[in-house]
Amino acid sequence: MNRIFLDVHALQTVPPSNLNRDDTGAPKTAVYGGVPRARVSSQAWKRAARTYFADENLLEPSELGVRTKKVVEVLSTRITALQASISNEVALQLADETLKAAGLKTEVPKRKADAAKDTGSTPAPESKYLVFLSARQLDGLARLAVDGAEDITAYLKDKQNKQQAREIADSRHSVDIALFGRMVADAADYNVDAAVQVAHAISVHRTDTESDYYTAVDDKNTDEETGAGMIGTVDFNSATLYRYAALGVHQLAENLGQGLREDEPRTEPVRRAVEAFVHSFIASLPTGKINTFGHHTLPDAVVIKLRTTRPISFVAAFEDPIRGDQGGHVREASDRLAAYAPEIERAYADADSTLTWVLRVGPNTLKLADLGTETDSLTDLVAAVGRAVAERLEQPA
Repeated sequence: MNRIFLDVHALQTVPPSNLNRDDTGAPKTAVYGGVPRARVSSQAWKRAARTYFADENLLEPSELGVRTKKVVEVLSTRITALQASISNEVALQLADETLKAAGLKTEVPKRKADAAKDTGSTPAPESKYLVFLSARQLDGLARLAVDGAEDITAYLKDKQNKQQAREIADSRHSVDIALFGRMVADAADYNVDAAVQVAHAISVHRTDTESDYYTAVDDKNTDEETGAGMIGTVDFNSATLYRYAALGVHQLAENLGQGLREDEPRTEPVRRAVEAFVHSFIASLPTGKINTFGHHTLPDAVVIKLRTTRPISFVAAFEDPIRGDQGGHVREASDRLAAYAPEIERAYADADSTLTWVLRVGPNTLKLADLGTETDSLTDLVAAVGRAVAERLEQPA
């Protein structure tokens, strides 16, 4: 299959907020172009995008996975759903044995074991690390456990059954596993190379962290009881962010294999996955301190490029920080991006094989319209990208 890359660029302004905190509770920052910038880590935005799939029903539950240490409990729930006559305690044992046969290590955490001594209960084992399994993988393992429920230990000693457990855990990947990858520390065979790379979002200008001093008054205080019931500070900043993600469509197709459904062509699950990612990456938002700041914003502009050459970030357009002498940053950021992107494309890209779409709002982003085909809405943008990806996938290698 030919290499196909999808670059997603976005300019997004957020008001006073603390989207992504460091170990001190302050907004994360980075030095770029010699000055401090606001930063939102790739992990924070990937998490937001992944949860957006389910929250907005962009994909069916069968196309998604779950990442948890409580994988034994998750699998045991599937087992009892398949066979109601199996007790919860037995289901936990079946799940634990099946996961171990698949090569995943589990144990009862010490804190749970110590707490169980007082109650006499048997706590559920957990994995030592987050395990990412698709809904179809969990369903397959649950069916295998039910088949061997009469004597699960003897059943899984059979080499064929044990091999089947491993094959189930490493096939029919969900869309989120195919996109964001999977790493299993002590079972490298289960690792899945991520199809998506997400850059740390950084501000296009210098950003300083500020502190908000707040107080809370006790509702039951009398007139004689003056002063605050609680005082504190919370750090924040505000910024116009440059966001970037690169999606290897060919890697995504390989990760999904023959797809999630038997009755559709190979391009369909890839198209759905691409559309879901584009939609979620653009519209999602990290929720750090969102009740405090209510920072609900969407991008001022989005530029998407479908290319056969290597991915290209346009972050260097902002290496010289925007000064914002006129008070805002979006207009100059858009002008910078509109000027830089064609130059880097001219020097390094293949114009004949590159498609570009633009979604923008307001007069400040007007110059970006010249970069490619303008779309009127996010829905139109997602659909146009999905169709183009499917057409590229159908072309002969």
